Amino acid sequence: MVTETPEIYQQHVRPYMAQQREEGRLNWVFNVLEGRKEQKDIIYRDPGQDGTKEEAFILAPDLNWDRTTLTSLHLLAIVERRDIWSLRDLNKGHIVWLKHMREKILEATVERYPEVDRDQVKLYMHYQPTFYHLHIHVVHVMLEPTSTQATGKAFGLENLISQLEAMAGGPDTGMADVSLTYVLGEAHDLWLEVFQPLAKGPKG
Repeated sequence: MVTETPEIYQQHVRPYMAQQREEGRLNWVFNVLEGRKEQKDIIYRDPGQDGTKEEAFILAPDLNWDRTTLTSLHLLAIVERRDIWSLRDLNKGHIVWLKHMREKILEATVERYPEVDRDQVKLYMHYQPTFYHLHIHVVHVMLEPTSTQATGKAFGLENLISQLEAMAGGPDTGMADVSLTYVLGEAHDLWLEVFQPLAKGPKG
């Protein structure tokens, strides 16, 4: 487990995220969002409350789901906007948007899979995520727990919304202003490049 303070995030983790984004690792995401690939897999496309890409998102099956076993249902909601890389970029000004997404995701999921009830659907985000473009995992509550759903890696959408609502401050106050404790494997680049050196302290 590591604790990422706002200072560590701004000074070390944010630059690491930027580097990851610049290496072309998000090309597949942009290809899907822009209609160049995998369009047949999209089960719902939301234009957003105001019809702009600021609030639009798509919903599609996760690549690891067999698309048949509903108790292992796993979808991804991927936002259109490109300025929100992770939950760290969420602030109080996004609360209404997050609630809108939550409602539309649940509606689309149970409409597409009527055998699944709303209270059987769990929404969460990873931190650290596998790619730095905001996305929400949509899974059946009976999905076999794995390391990706473990406490300290999966942050429930409901809890994130509640945390933002409870924060004092204006609309720009958000998740970048708090310390986050989460699981980070010893082989992860962030551990090797940031947290392990910080734990050892300054050389000399």
